[in-house]
Amino acid sequence: MSECLTESEVAAALKGDLAAWEVAQGKIRREFRCNGWRAAVLLFNGIAHLAEAAWHHPDVEIGWGRVVVSLTTHSAGGITHKDLALAREIERFAGWRPAEGSALEGAPQEGCWRYLEGE
Repeated sequence: MSECLTESEVAAALKGDLAAWEVAQGKIRREFRCNGWRAAVLLFNGIAHLAEAAWHHPDVEIGWGRVVVSLTTHSAGGITHKDLALAREIERFAGWRPAEGSALEGAPQEGCWRYLEGE
């Protein structure tokens, strides 16, 4: 069983690469803004794959143009290193873009083809 982190440990962990995450109701939480239903479903499917592969399952809300992910370790009764590790993988996945000069162009940033908002 994983050990729960203290409030100060969680706060320190949510700086840097997890700065977009917050603590809410005993969980770490992140809302992703997407460009419509298609983008929200695509993002959710990727998060679902990561969660299943990690065998650590978040609560996920999906709606038109948004995906909200909440993580806690139910068996430990709070936030653990498992939650932070999966949050980092979700950030890495959601933030991935083709490298400059890559053969992959990446999604357009305007119009109906935009994928994630604010990216």
